[in-house]
Amino acid sequence: MRRRILFLCVANSARSQMAEGLARALLGDGIEALSAGSRPSRINPYAIEVMAELGIDISAHRSKSVQEIDGQGLDAVITLCAQEVCPVLPGRVRRIHWPIPDPASSDPSLSAQEMRCRFRSARDRLRERIEGLTALLDLPSKGSG
Repeated sequence: MRRRILFLCVANSARSQMAEGLARALLGDGIEALSAGSRPSRINPYAIEVMAELGIDISAHRSKSVQEIDGQGLDAVITLCAQEVCPVLPGRVRRIHWPIPDPASSDPSLSAQEMRCRFRSARDRLRERIEGLTALLDLPSKGSG
């Protein structure tokens, strides 16, 4: 049985997009990974870049509103907000919270290299958490199902 997981943050531009790409790559056919945000914007180019470093292409993803997501049949909603207020998806569903700081910043003093480091750090934290989802959600191993 295929599990449906939704990753939520505010802009659906970095953390949730990276989580969606990682889940698809790491968890295989046993899941349907989705992402959305309460105030969608556009996918951050740094998110695309650091995911490509792992061989995961999220360049065709688009930022989506939580209102676009059909909450029926979701097995889990994983919120990724740290300092900001996370969006809420109504209904009965398993909720998991991973407070991962937003790597995006409008601070002009941050160099491109510093931004890449911020995005890599968020990506790597997401990867560690997603690798643990197999047991937590009773997911099949990659390639089965």
